[in-house]
Amino acid sequence: MVARIYRPAKNAMQSGLAGTKNWRLEYEPESPKSFEGVMGYCSTSDMKSQIKLEFDTSEEAVEYCTRHGIPYELMDEQPRKHRPRTYAENFRYGRIGTWTH
Repeated sequence: MVARIYRPAKNAMQSGLAGTKNWRLEYEPESPKSFEGVMGYCSTSDMKSQIKLEFDTSEEAVEYCTRHGIPYELMDEQPRKHRPRTYAENFRYGRIGTWTH
């Protein structure tokens, strides 16, 4: 079972950066989830899919995987594209998009 090591992205619904500073180790699912029709929930027989470990650096996560003999895939960190905007840009002349008011 291959483990993914990555840095989580910022939550799209919030402006803060909580939970994006640490590196996360998650296992790839071995078996697909099955739907339980009577109770209405999804279940799986893969218990490693519930494990989520967090590390301060990617080197710590890689060291953990090599120490325990876990095959891993290190995902590159995607830089955050931030374009500072002001409230006045919503009303500027030549704005692309439709006006709703």
